[in-house]
Amino acid sequence: MRGFAAIGLHRPKDLHNIGGVLRAAHAYGASMVAISGERIRSDGIRHAANTSQAHKHMPVQRGELRGLIPFGATPVAVDLVPNAVPLPDFQHPQSAFYVFGPEDGTLGAAILDWCPLRVMVPTAICMNLAAAVNVVLYDRLAKQMARAIKEAA
Repeated sequence: MRGFAAIGLHRPKDLHNIGGVLRAAHAYGASMVAISGERIRSDGIRHAANTSQAHKHMPVQRGELRGLIPFGATPVAVDLVPNAVPLPDFQHPQSAFYVFGPEDGTLGAAILDWCPLRVMVPTAICMNLAAAVNVVLYDRLAKQMARAIKEAA
């Protein structure tokens, strides 16, 4: 399959969630995880609940997310915001940089302004950060596999 998925975390606050995100990114073959904000120190990432040691298998970068968008990737804001497409109806770009907000907030205009696509997981309440990353990456994989089967038939 062509393309790639990269993950951006805007101001995450919980090490266990970062560990869960790293494990999901590793499990689904994401190309990298980028983390912005100073709520979590860099040395904490290595010690997060990251049982797969994902940071040894893919880049984990720190910095301002807009400057860390991989070349050729389309930024996708994942948030419960107006005009977000429900995940079941969402068409994933071939190469995507999925940007997730903090556990206790939203992405805000500063991030949404440079994300041309918006998607939301239609749930009754907001999801745990690591769970949201798992759901979005699974949806991407499932739709890629369904498309490949359809094209092969």
